[in-house]
Amino acid sequence: MEQRLLGRTGLPVSLLGMGGLFVSQVGGGDRDQACQAVHRALELGVNYVDTAPGYADSEEVLGLALEGTSQPYLISTKLGGHPQPFNPKDRDLLRRSVENSLRLLKRDTIDILMIHEPDRPGQYDWWDSYDTYHGPVSEVLAELKSEGIIRFTGLGGTTAYQLHPIIDTGHYDVVLTAFNYSLLWREAELEILPTARRHNVGVVIGSPLQQGALAQRYAEVETGARWLSSPRQRQFQVLYDFLDEIELSLPELALRWVISNPDISTTLMGARSVEEVEKNVAAVNAGPLPAEMLTRLKEIAEMVPFRPFEEPFGLPFNRDYNGPGHA
Repeated sequence: MEQRLLGRTGLPVSLLGMGGLFVSQVGGGDRDQACQAVHRALELGVNYVDTAPGYADSEEVLGLALEGTSQPYLISTKLGGHPQPFNPKDRDLLRRSVENSLRLLKRDTIDILMIHEPDRPGQYDWWDSYDTYHGPVSEVLAELKSEGIIRFTGLGGTTAYQLHPIIDTGHYDVVLTAFNYSLLWREAELEILPTARRHNVGVVIGSPLQQGALAQRYAEVETGARWLSSPRQRQFQVLYDFLDEIELSLPELALRWVISNPDISTTLMGARSVEEVEKNVAAVNAGPLPAEMLTRLKEIAEMVPFRPFEEPFGLPFNRDYNGPGHA
């Protein structure tokens, strides 16, 4: 599999990475299936694995799956979520979080340690100052790096406009941004990607299939589910027509669109099985999309350049939905 440099870290990473959320109990499969998926990904050239304490038992599963593997890999995990109750401004708890991650992952060091959701104070209130984005976590990360416990630092966020000023401090080596860079949702292009480029920060894309909205074709696009706004419905219909024209599956198109941007170092797959791993790897190995396809997809994306008001954050295809908070 093709590799790119992860920004200023200088680390070569595979174009496709392994996302750790769905190999956890969240994925619904057993641990043997999860371990087989991880092993197959490494066999096919995937060398970047991302996880977090907040991803259920993901760190523990990956520790089991990666123990003794002969293939080289890089591990990224995050601060935030354990031990419970978690206080993001408690230096001792931050240290204990890292110690717990090392124990679960069966590692002595962590390649990339990210601050989880640094851009959402309602989830974790990391900063003493939102002018300088400084807090106890800043000092702990610097200490861990100087001690050789972590190699590089990063940010793992999900907002389109709150993440880039933290990148702009220049203190972080990698950024993982999710839910704002995919075929039809492109707001990361406005602030996050240019800021990362300016600081030579490695870019990892999470949820290239937009929380499943781009994982398959859905009947609701034709039947008009009430939560699907008319502009978004029409956009999906045009996208599906384009798929018929080019004879590609939606997941393949979505993955290849992300890797068509040379500023992206790697994108994470949420594969739960060997079969899903193999399909995702085959898609990425087909390479970036031709220029004419990218032009047409840009036109389709511009049909709905921003998320419509009241659109659910995760489009509830194939699920009952009774309004915000009830998906």
